[in-house]
Amino acid sequence: MNREATGLAGARHRHYETLGSTNAEALALARAGERGPLWVTADTQTSGRGRRGRQWMSPAGNLYATLLLNKPSSPEVAPQLSFVAALAAYDAISAAAPPLANRLALKWPNDVLIGDAKAGGILVEGESGADFAVAVGIGINCASHPGETPYPATDLAANGAVVTPALLLRELATATAARLSQWEGGRGFAAVRADWLKRAAGLGQRVTVRLGDGEQTGVFQGLDETGRLLLQTLDGVEKVAAGDVFLARVLSA
Repeated sequence: MNREATGLAGARHRHYETLGSTNAEALALARAGERGPLWVTADTQTSGRGRRGRQWMSPAGNLYATLLLNKPSSPEVAPQLSFVAALAAYDAISAAAPPLANRLALKWPNDVLIGDAKAGGILVEGESGADFAVAVGIGINCASHPGETPYPATDLAANGAVVTPALLLRELATATAARLSQWEGGRGFAAVRADWLKRAAGLGQRVTVRLGDGEQTGVFQGLDETGRLLLQTLDGVEKVAAGDVFLARVLSA
């Protein structure tokens, strides 16, 4: 069952009680000829997923939202939408729960932290072809969080902020529209990168990046012009395109 409405910062909105995945539904709609901007949300997901195919636990009470965009940029710069969406999520939580604003941080490449624990994540997926479409998936733990995860997790309620998914979605839609305007299809990525770095967790500190075939430890120096992580190691500055960042204080906890 789904219902469609308007009013999310000029975007249409389809809401479902249950979906396998909001990203998968958005891309299926794109293949069927649907045009964005369109928000797809669900109360629960049965096959939610995060980066690298990880399962994303999706009980009721949290926000599961995907923004479908058609040709938001050239395909090669579309991955920058992870930074755009992370900033929008940061802005939305700050607006919906002001007492948490000074505890929020962004962890490369696409996680939202409260303190040192993950409260939200981003998954950007593309549908190639003549009508290039992108699904920008954003999950935020409003009421609950999983107990055993590779990186510590938390939720808004556990930090004293009672925020409904509906309220957070309204703030997220407004913030996303503003951040997309800033990004300008990639032309404004320098400004996006600068804003992201102001909110970055672990900047200037030792971090460990877990890669597909091992891990690398060094000092997080910043981002290059494409969004790759700059890691100062004994061998020089490494540019990391993909991986999972662990703050030194989290690993030692």
